[in-house]
Amino acid sequence: MAFFGYLFLVPGKAFAIIQQPEDENNATVNSDLGEVNDDFQEYFFEALKQRGIENYSKSNEVLRKCLSIDDSKAVVYYEMAKNFYSLEEFEKAQPNFQKALDLKPKDENILRDYYENQIASVDYSSAIKILRELIKLDKKYREDLADLYILSDQYDSALLLIDSLDNQFGKNEYRTQLRRQIYARTNNTGAQIASLESAIADNPEEEQNYLNLIYVYSDEGKEEEAFKTAQDLLKSNPGSSLAHLALYKFYLNKNKVEEAMQSMQIVFKSEEIDAASKYKVLNDFLLYVNQNPEREAELMEVSQMLSNLENEPSLYRKLGEYYLKSDNKADALRYFEMGLKEDPTNFEMIKNTLILRIDMERFESARALAAEAKDIFPAQPIFYLLNGVALNKLKNYSEAVEILTFGLEFLIENPRMEANFYQQIAVSYAGMEDKERANEYNAKAIKILKEATK
Repeated sequence: MAFFGYLFLVPGKAFAIIQQPEDENNATVNSDLGEVNDDFQEYFFEALKQRGIENYSKSNEVLRKCLSIDDSKAVVYYEMAKNFYSLEEFEKAQPNFQKALDLKPKDENILRDYYENQIASVDYSSAIKILRELIKLDKKYREDLADLYILSDQYDSALLLIDSLDNQFGKNEYRTQLRRQIYARTNNTGAQIASLESAIADNPEEEQNYLNLIYVYSDEGKEEEAFKTAQDLLKSNPGSSLAHLALYKFYLNKNKVEEAMQSMQIVFKSEEIDAASKYKVLNDFLLYVNQNPEREAELMEVSQMLSNLENEPSLYRKLGEYYLKSDNKADALRYFEMGLKEDPTNFEMIKNTLILRIDMERFESARALAAEAKDIFPAQPIFYLLNGVALNKLKNYSEAVEILTFGLEFLIENPRMEANFYQQIAVSYAGMEDKERANEYNAKAIKILKEATK
């Protein structure tokens, strides 16, 4: 933080320099102390110093001493108000801003900060009144008023103001976005479509306008209009990858898989399109293949392409979950294991991989992974349970009892999992031919399950 010095007399001392943080408002307001005594001046600059080190409460304590000497200085109330604002005590700031304004009307700094305080306290009615006073000083605040009208649901007033500004200064992107926001909030899709069509006509190279229009048409269920808009985007911007972000879905809906795959390939290869959008494309294709299982080969092709391009482990999890829902455990396990190579500490992929390895009788690899998982997530009981299951399957009963008993200590209010622990401990004791203890733990499991189903 930059600092500059104030030079003033301290009673009984030589000249002293008090350092105060730079504040663009202070140059205007703090210089207006007028005639004050030495005590007032000392307290005032001490308050500024405390504010500079973000000790806002202490700063206000000192400012109150100033008021006890002279309560006619706008700057003191203004500084107190700013401190309350910094403390997020907006209601306490409000009367101090008002007092400062009463003493120094038409001060732009006070008005602007007062306005921001009322916005922060969600008092839009008061903020509008203050902003109108600011506009009298500088017309640049009129766009802020349009924003505020929207925040307070005064859409007609906002549109009238936006129209007035457009007529006076010409359209700009910011006001256009405000207009569309109003149309969206009021569900005035006709006006929104007209606005976007006008924007496209004015600037056919701007891709976002086409995409916004596609989204509006899609939300309205006007698929053909949306499809035509995407094609228009390609005509005006032949190299646009964003157009294919819309086209692939239309091709899928029309069951044109080859065209859809071509669009998906363009989307996946595009550096302009973020990874989240690419995964949405893949997810849509997963849903399509779920309804059209004969297209699974194409799914493998596009998913492999995306995994090669993005190298993102969450993709493997999505594919694993897809095959799991299709009861294709072998492929599900393959993708979960691929994901684990890229992200070995992913909780869900570890859990899914463990369950599938046990289900597919790969007990040794399940035991090894469960042991690693316990080290990564030492307080997660599920991995102790799965480790115990794998050890029981491998007939390592004594070790299984030790692991399972230890894992129970991390279990909190999960009766079904607790019953599973007891059942596995029972299996361990049965394997060690300790029937008495096996029956004891089986009885515990049955009791807990009965209570959980009441």
